[in-house]
This record gives sequence, C-alpha cells and structure tokens, in this order.
Amino acid sequence: MSDQKVLVAGAGKSGIAAAKLLLALGGEVILYDSNNRLDPNKLRARFDEEAKLTIFLGELSRPGLVGVELAIISPGIALDAPFVSVLDEAKVPIWGEIQLAYHVAKGRLIAITGTNGKTTTTALTGAIMKAWFDEAFVVGNIGIPCTELALDTTDHSVTIAEVSSFQLETIMDYRPDVSAILNITPDHLNRHGTMENYIEIKERVTVNQTDRDCVVLNYEDPVLREFGERRELKPKVIFFSSTHVLDEGLYLDKGHIVYAHGGQREPVMEVREMQLLGRHNHENVMAAMAIALRMGVPMNVICQVVRSFKAVEHRIEFVTERAGVKYYNDSKGTNPDAAIQAIRAMPGPTVLIAGGYDKQSEYDTWIEEFAGKVKYLVLIGQTRDKIAECARAHGFNEIMYAEDMEEAVHVCAAYADAGDNVLLSPACASWGMFDNYEQRGRIFKECVRSL
Repeated sequence: MSDQKVLVAGAGKSGIAAAKLLLALGGEVILYDSNNRLDPNKLRARFDEEAKLTIFLGELSRPGLVGVELAIISPGIALDAPFVSVLDEAKVPIWGEIQLAYHVAKGRLIAITGTNGKTTTTALTGAIMKAWFDEAFVVGNIGIPCTELALDTTDHSVTIAEVSSFQLETIMDYRPDVSAILNITPDHLNRHGTMENYIEIKERVTVNQTDRDCVVLNYEDPVLREFGERRELKPKVIFFSSTHVLDEGLYLDKGHIVYAHGGQREPVMEVREMQLLGRHNHENVMAAMAIALRMGVPMNVICQVVRSFKAVEHRIEFVTERAGVKYYNDSKGTNPDAAIQAIRAMPGPTVLIAGGYDKQSEYDTWIEEFAGKVKYLVLIGQTRDKIAECARAHGFNEIMYAEDMEEAVHVCAAYADAGDNVLLSPACASWGMFDNYEQRGRIFKECVRSL
C-alpha cells in the first residue's frame, strides 16, 4: 500500500492501529472521525511527527476525498452512516480493519466468531497455540486490533482472531485456515436489522474458505447444524456438542469430553478437571480443542492447557468473597443469551445486577431463567424500566433500582445472605454509563473490593 492515499474512518483504538499500519507501509493517511469535539492535537500526538497524516473531523464531503484510493472503516461504524454514502458515490472501495490486516499478515489464521463465548474460546485457543507454536498472536475483538500486530507475523506464525459481526460485514477475500462459529442468538439487531441478516453475516466467516480449510460448528445450535450440513459449504466441518453423541467430533458424555474420530471414541478429560464454570464453557473448550486438533496440536498438550486455564476477565470472573457472599464479574454478558449462561453457572442463590444500553433485545427468555436462582434483581442504566416491566410480566417482583455501580453493589451486599452469590451480568451493552464493558467490569470489582 506504499504511496496510496487511504481514508481511515474512526479515531478509536481500531482506527489508530489501522492508520499506523498504513503509514508503516509507506502510505498517506487521512484519519477521519465524525465527532468534531475530538482534539486533533491529541490525535496527532499519537503518531510520529513526520507521519504523512491528515486529521479531518466533522462532516465528510466529496471534495475531502480527492486522491483517496481506499477507505478503512472501523467496526464500530455502521455501514448506513451518512459518510459511507459519500464514499460510495465517489466509488472509493471500503475495507474493514480485519481485511486490511489479512492483506498484510503472514502465516496461518484462525478466526472465531459467534454471539457468545468468543473471548473465552479465543483466549483458550491462543493459550493452546502458544504452548505448541513458537509464534502465536491473539488479536481482534478480544482487545488488540488485528492491524496492530500484522507486521509482526511471519510465515511460521499462527494468528488467533476473535471476529465480530461488525468486522465480518466488510471482508473481501478474508480466508481463515480454520474458522469457528460458536452459536448464533439474537444480538445487535439495532444494527443488523433482522435475525436473518445477522445470521448471514456471521456465516460469512466461511465465505472464502475452500476444501483445504475447516470450520468448527456447534451441533446444539439448529441454525449452525443446518449450515454445517449444506452441500455447498466448502470447508471441512467439525461439530462439537454438549448433549448429543456424535459419530465425528467432540461431545460431552456423563461429565467426560469424548473425541470421536475414524470410528473410535476417545475420552480425553473430565469437565471437573477444568477451572471454567458452566455447560457453555464446556462447549467453548470443545470448540478450542477442535480448532487445536485441526492445527496439529497433540491432545495431551491441549488437555494440559485446558486444565490450567482460568476464566478471562469480565466473563464469569470470580472477584472475591465478603461475609460469606461470592462476587462474580460477568460484564461481558452484553446480551440476554450470554447472561443466561452466567445465571446457569452460578453455584447457588444469586443477587443479580443488570441493565444498560438498549440494543433492542428481548428479555423474556433470560428472565424465565431466574426461577429458583435469582433472589433479587438490581437494575441500572437505560433499560431498567424495560427490564423491570418484562420481569413483572413474568411474575418476578423482587426488583430494585440503583443510580450507579457503587449503589448497586451496596444494595446487593445488603440483601445477599451468606452462601449467596452476587453477579454482575447486565444482558445489555455498557454504553451510556460506561465507555465499554471492560470499564464497567473494573468499576464493579473496585466497588466490591472496597466493601
């Protein structure tokens, strides 16, 4: 991309990383953000003084695109944003940042997507790869932009990428050696419009794969089961299942993970050996095992890593115990299905903190999981009235409001008895009250530890 003039849309972490990669390749960059309240001097200070960089804030018009040959759009920007139509009118090609990274990076690529479980599965897969390969990079939606480490890769590297539906919208020839779709449940419908569109975007992770590649799919998900059985699907399919016995693949049987292959059934480990809670995590482990086996990692190495692997931060993360009450941080539970898994994983009665930004989710199925588990529901954020109304409609009335996280934690501490659990699993995005789910989780932990 030497000497090309490229527009990078979005001045957040992803956009900054993409701009730095393009500059390192010898390109010229226009860093654009529609938020004209950003400080251009602070943005400029993040780059070398001699960088061929122009910063443009506010409304983008056609004249501002003179000489631009390509646009890189950050995943947080919707494709119906007004400036995208300006790019279309000017016939400027649009790539996503994972497409840019793919164009530059070397070595083999693993791409993991799904509505829930991506971060845990990506982190675990990364840990397994690092235990076996000399060069393994864990990137993507897990916190490190794919573009940030693309130039560090070599022909011997393995890159493990957590990819979101937002990122998959803008791929072109992106082709993982191994892909995985963990599950598909309603999420981000405020952006994708329909469930059918959301499903199609998730399945795009396989669109460029060939019969030399592989896709790992969840047999428990009816959409993915049907997808995996399509004749036109080119990559080899490896299923995993938590309730069905499979002829080929990985499945759970009476507390054992079993690997079925070549007519053999090989028990590989007991789930009680793991440090991860809940059936959904057993599925995440089986997905990571399937990926690792396809990459040629020996089963004994895989199991050794699985046994020592602990929950990632913000995903059913044990925080501490106070007065006999255990506190868990599941701030990454940003949709109802993820929050259902956290409730199921709790070892006893639970006081639940929930609520946040409204992604047009429905909460009925989540609230139906409360029976016999959730004692009290403490609500924060924009969705608290919507959730409270839904909960009451389902006969759950033990509801309290809090204005911020500190108040929510204190309310939970007051109502929880010894032997109970306090769980932050919001079923909503963090925006509005917090910058992101990481900040929300950190603040929750700070409040808990200061009790």
